[in-house]
Amino acid sequence: MTPAMRLPVEQRMYIPSPGEASDVELLPAGDVTGGVLRVGGTVRRPHQTQSFAVADYLDWLENAGFKGSPRFLGRDPSGRDVLTFMPGDCSAAVPEQWVQSEDLLASVALLLRRLHAASAGFIPSEHPFPRHPIPAERLHAGQDRLVCHLDVTPQNVVVRGGLAVGLIDFDLAGPATAFRDSFNTAMHWVPLRDPVDAWPGWETLDPFRRLRIFADVCGWTAEERRRLPEFGADAAGLSYDRMEHNAGTLGGGWARMWADGVGGMIRRRRAWLQANGGRLVSALTD
Repeated sequence: MTPAMRLPVEQRMYIPSPGEASDVELLPAGDVTGGVLRVGGTVRRPHQTQSFAVADYLDWLENAGFKGSPRFLGRDPSGRDVLTFMPGDCSAAVPEQWVQSEDLLASVALLLRRLHAASAGFIPSEHPFPRHPIPAERLHAGQDRLVCHLDVTPQNVVVRGGLAVGLIDFDLAGPATAFRDSFNTAMHWVPLRDPVDAWPGWETLDPFRRLRIFADVCGWTAEERRRLPEFGADAAGLSYDRMEHNAGTLGGGWARMWADGVGGMIRRRRAWLQANGGRLVSALTD
């Protein structure tokens, strides 16, 4: 739909088509958001505080010609957000062996780079993204902010033919920088974590080789490569503070993850990044 034909996101209502209710599938719950359904060719998600900000962002990406994100269609009679369904494969909570493919890793980096190019110029003025009480300014270092996905996990990437073609679950989207978003993506896909926290079957992967593949496709600068260990350690500290805050104030999935020990995993990741800083920089620069 062309921008001139669209209603403002808060005015859009989605009218279900006859027969849609006969084709319903409960989709895997995310860490925080549950109750997500596929109904025909659409996805129904609980409406949230940031829903209209995300909807404006998805409109912008559609206008920019980015095909790797769902489209916001409106709210259904139950008040749920309705988006287009993106067919393909997504990882399970414990990623399968096919997720380890280096071709897939490189395609994730390329898709993320295309997302950042399409996001350039978007200013969320009508519906600003909610501000977190624990700010992330120390990770931006004065750089221009860019609205990013910020949760490109294996579970949120749509894969077809072994390559990444789409991104879903924009719940955590908001202003950041391209480097922060790409580091966060590498953290999950390389992955960058203490080996004690490796997913089953991922223990033998070479994170230094995989990081170089990802960084080269993402186009990280020499300066970004050199400061990755320090940046990653700072990001882990911020993540710990935010997770602890969200667990105590928002509860739900945040509290469950905290009870399951995510705080300890974040601290181990920080220590691993600091202990392996030299190897990481060498892998990225030699």
